[in-house]
Amino acid sequence: MHTKKKNVVITLLLILSVIASGCAGANSQPKAGAVEKGADGKYTNLTVRLGVQGSGGLFGKAREERWFEEEFGKLGVKVEWAEFQSGPPMTEAMASNRLDFAGLGNMPIIAAQAADIPFKVISQSLHGHKNVAIIVPPGSTAQTLSDLKGKKVAVTKGSNAFNFLYRGLADQGLKVSDIEIIQLQPDEAQPAFESGGVDAWATWDPYITLNTLTGKGNVLADGEQLGVLSPSFNIVRKDFADQYPDLVTLYVTVLNKTLAWEKENEAEAIQRYADERGIPQEVIQGTFDRSRSINIPVTDDIIAEQQKTADFQFEQKTIRKKIQVKDVFDNQYIEAATQ
Repeated sequence: MHTKKKNVVITLLLILSVIASGCAGANSQPKAGAVEKGADGKYTNLTVRLGVQGSGGLFGKAREERWFEEEFGKLGVKVEWAEFQSGPPMTEAMASNRLDFAGLGNMPIIAAQAADIPFKVISQSLHGHKNVAIIVPPGSTAQTLSDLKGKKVAVTKGSNAFNFLYRGLADQGLKVSDIEIIQLQPDEAQPAFESGGVDAWATWDPYITLNTLTGKGNVLADGEQLGVLSPSFNIVRKDFADQYPDLVTLYVTVLNKTLAWEKENEAEAIQRYADERGIPQEVIQGTFDRSRSINIPVTDDIIAEQQKTADFQFEQKTIRKKIQVKDVFDNQYIEAATQ
């Protein structure tokens, strides 16, 4: 018995030793450097993460010239880029603190607010009149939205086109159940549309212009025709904005510089964007005519339109609670950047 008790004691001591060493090891792990701001205004241990939809385009020039890296670098801040296909994955990344800035459509930010993802809308990036539409193949018999009854319609769930489709159907007295919705990301929807796998596609530019100017599709209805706005916005993670308001203003300032380059060098920009996508320059010119990028304060009228969309989506049960959209809009950064 004595020997057994001795063995038990030794075993317990070994277990306690392992636990203690494990705890000591955990406590001895070097901690990540805390973000600090020096007397010179420079930060240490800070990286800002910028989200973009796809590669190239407006941000392609900025990334090539390293405009954001240069300006943020003056304050000791590093820049990382992340590419997404649509808005919903961007807000998901923001919810998990993996993204600080993003540009996306109206519906994703409504869904994000309803899901209690903390962010701020810092500027408007598209007017929203013609940048979203429902397109059909050239040989389609559909002449109006009512003609889509019983047909397959591709759309990216949670996108601004998703909202546009639902509101458009409601305006025509149709139920969502009257059509067959096929939820696809753009890279899946394009081949499905071309092959006849779907009868229509609710989407946004450049896909609208790309298909219409190349003869692959016709616009059945857009926001201007239906009176349904689909504005886009720039947003920032709320904690980031609260901690680093000067960097939010800086982001908007550099974005203004990028837009100024595009405006002052439109021919070069069109050539560049066309080469990136391997498409005719006329297609890019068409996207400029349909939905040119902007960076402006959000007006009360746009906020009111956004509230209409939020209320409609709540009625459709596509968001889980009623929200006040004005709570997430904050023009202070764009106003500071334009002074």
